[in-house]
Amino acid sequence: MERSFASFADGIRRPLIAAVVAAAIALPLSGAPASARGPEAITDTAERVIDAVVNISTSQKVDTRMGRSLPQLPPGSPFEEFFEEFFKNRRGQGDDQNRERAPRRVSSLGSGFVIDPEGYVVTNNHVISDADEITVVFNDGTKLKADIVGRDQKTDLALLKVKPEKPLKAVRFGDSEKLRLGEWVIAIGNPFGLGGTVTAGIVSARNRDINSGPYDNYIQTDAAINRGNSGGPLFNLDGEVVGVNTAIISPSGGSIGIGFAVPSKTAVAVIEQLREFGETRRGWLGVRIQQVTDEIAESLGMKQARGALVAGVDEKGPAKPAGIEPGDVIVRFDGRDIKEMRDLPRIVADTPVGKEVEVVILRKGKEETKKVKLGRLEDGEKQQEAALKKDEPRQEPSVVKKTLGLDLANLTDELRRRHRIKDNVKGVLIAAVDPGSAAAEKRLSPGEVIVEVAQEPVESAADVQKRIEQLRKEGRRSALLLIANADGELRFVALSLQ
Repeated sequence: MERSFASFADGIRRPLIAAVVAAAIALPLSGAPASARGPEAITDTAERVIDAVVNISTSQKVDTRMGRSLPQLPPGSPFEEFFEEFFKNRRGQGDDQNRERAPRRVSSLGSGFVIDPEGYVVTNNHVISDADEITVVFNDGTKLKADIVGRDQKTDLALLKVKPEKPLKAVRFGDSEKLRLGEWVIAIGNPFGLGGTVTAGIVSARNRDINSGPYDNYIQTDAAINRGNSGGPLFNLDGEVVGVNTAIISPSGGSIGIGFAVPSKTAVAVIEQLREFGETRRGWLGVRIQQVTDEIAESLGMKQARGALVAGVDEKGPAKPAGIEPGDVIVRFDGRDIKEMRDLPRIVADTPVGKEVEVVILRKGKEETKKVKLGRLEDGEKQQEAALKKDEPRQEPSVVKKTLGLDLANLTDELRRRHRIKDNVKGVLIAAVDPGSAAAEKRLSPGEVIVEVAQEPVESAADVQKRIEQLRKEGRRSALLLIANADGELRFVALSLQ
């Protein structure tokens, strides 16, 4: 009887356990696809905006030798490597190396989006920069020739214009400043030349600096962005453009979940200027700046590193008559705090040309306020290009003093002529730099001139030695040097005294 009951119970237990296990496995599996897909709004948003996203096809004539050449494939095509290897192996078999060059048309593909029913299209500057012809291809297959309204290399944005027969589907910009980390976004573009493709992901980070330009402030996203997506829009779930897809980090050229988009806050200001003027008109302060490191902050008596250190002032720039000098630390501009160096260029550039602004500086530990009437950056750049000269080869002078890994020499007329140092450059010449010293790590080089030590002018090697000894007695851990090159361009360097 016991055996029969045990067998009966076992017969009940096994199917029951199997059912429970099956249910436990089925529960997460049945819920996974919905969570993986993200919010249902993605589908509705994509359908609503996709007709405003376009493909940008460009072509240009290049000189090449007649004969075999690679087929014209979209950038990133999966067949690209195959054909490249095939034709590489075929070269030299019957090709005449002395054949005359003949022009060949090369094509490339990118993405863009319509911001005005009248035919204004936004894309990346690098998509159309070298193009002879630009064609905008719409989602329904319509193709229209495009003209360049304006472009901006610094933010890699361009504005195109087509002439449609009827009003186009357009999208509007949203506020990228309201984006939150983890928020869902949608990228639509033309990856690998495959046409309108929708990918979704989240905002991984904001305010990214990838060292591509002076105004880096990218949105980072894991929404798949590949070659050909450049210039395409990044949407929020309301169907607003919050970014322009611009760059990816990838060893292979394909998406690894690290893509970058120009935020709409930056793009809107640039696009408006391109549409109105055909060019950008950025504010210009006329200073060269560098990061305030912990060492520099300590040498200036600052409690913490902040702001932008003025390393040089343009003689014809707006900052000069306002009284801003090398060594000043700009901590506030037009009512906005400057937390770090890279904040200042963006804020100045976004300020209207000709506006008078208040600039708060730190000078020798005290705050001062200067009023500056901003110039135009593009005018300043033209002045700088006109004045730019190449450095002359440098020769080593006789050594007078050696300190901090530096061989120093008093700046005589002979040394000035030898190194082509301008007459307005005053200070002490760097004759040599010890290879293993802190000065070498900070890239000081023979032929440069020490203008100031701890914001005090120096005229001789003895002056430098005296100032260094005084700083050591005061317990300073580093010395702030103002360095000039032969043309008088300045920068600050903090050298450890320990």
